[in-house]
Parts: sequence; C-alpha cells; structure tokens
Amino acid sequence: MASLFSHPPFVSLPKRRGNYYTTNCVSPQSEPPPPSDQNLSSNSVEKQIKPRTAAESTDWIASTLTRRFGIGAGLAWVGFLAVGVVSEQIKTRLEVSREEATTRDVDKEVEVVLPNGIRYYELRVGGGSSPQTGDLVVMNVKGRVQGSGEVFVDTFENRAIALVLGSKPYGRGICQGLEYALRDMKGGGKRRVIVPPNLGFGEEGADLGGGVQIPPSATLEYVVELQKVSIAPA
Repeated sequence: MASLFSHPPFVSLPKRRGNYYTTNCVSPQSEPPPPSDQNLSSNSVEKQIKPRTAAESTDWIASTLTRRFGIGAGLAWVGFLAVGVVSEQIKTRLEVSREEATTRDVDKEVEVVLPNGIRYYELRVGGGSSPQTGDLVVMNVKGRVQGSGEVFVDTFENRAIALVLGSKPYGRGICQGLEYALRDMKGGGKRRVIVPPNLGFGEEGADLGGGVQIPPSATLEYVVELQKVSIAPA
C-alpha cells in the first residue's frame, strides 16, 4: 500500500543536441551594437545641464503640466499668464482714473518763490506721482524770453517732449531751472515757471538751431504741462 501512495521516481530525459535551422535570419554581426553605458550617461548629463531660456522655462512648465495633468492644466497655466496681464492693465487704468479724479484747476494764481530764485504759479494741480531722478517724464512745454516775448520752444501744437529726469545735456530749449520746477510737480499738473539767467542759459545765451537764439542773461518764462511719469526703460 505504501508503494501505491509514494511518488514515482523522477526520470530525467536525455538532452538531445541538434542543429536548428531558421530562415531569413539576420547575422548578429549586422546588428548595430547597443549603446554603451558611458554614452548613455554622457547624453543624460548633457540633457540635464542644458540651460533653459526664459521662454523655454515657461513652455516647459506648461508642457509638463499638460503631460502630467492633461490639457486642462496647460490651459490653466495660459489663463494664469493672461490674468496677470489683465490685472496689470486694470491697475494702470485705476491709476489713470485716480489721477484724473484728483486733478483740479486753480482758480487764482499764487506765486511760489524757491530758494534758488525760481518762481512758479500753479495753473492745474495734478493728481499723479511726482518724478524722481531717473524717471521718464512726458511733458508739453512752451518757452519764451521774458521781455521780448520771443517763443523758442512750443510742443503744445506738435509732439510732447520725453526725457529722463536728471539726464544732461538738455535739448529743445530745456534748462536746469525747468528741471527744478518739475521735481515737485505731479502727473497731470500744469504751471508757469520763471527761470533766472543763472539757471537758464547764463551770460552767454544759446543757439538752439533753426535761427532760434537765446540772448545773453535772459530770464525765461515757461508753461509746462506734466503729462506722464513712469519708470525709464532699461
């Protein structure tokens, strides 16, 4: 009985060796050698250390989000950038609206005399920001020689002047005294400024070109309107 339930002895079959033939075989020598680990490692290092430009970095974020979370995430990233642009536009419009709301005309001109001898009269008080050294200012200017009434610059009828505050030399009839008067103005403001000769074109006067001459020791009278104050482009 015991022999009936016992496992049958394991019989190993003899191994047969033979020749196996296949058709359309490709010789191992014709196959391209597999890339070595050294080449793989060098290629991966080059990919890792390749720098990204600013444009590639944003595209990489959008493409990564799209691959991982789907098209919705990529569209969400594009929407985020669009919201940033729109919010900046809204901010600019709010600033312009606030400036217009707080800008007011002056009923009566009051003379203000500065320690350096400059005199000015407010014609309109602006509601914007005051310029600082290095800011870009856009303004309309009309200048004349006091006494003779000769106009040597007038941009109210043409294109406004844009300059970086504090930059020299000045041009188009602008002088150091007018720059002093601009520093405490606000965007949207307008004033009449009297500049003494020492802060104008001095004892020698100036030749502005086109037959326009500033006589020696001339007192200058300007009407200046500060349209815009912004950060100068780099």
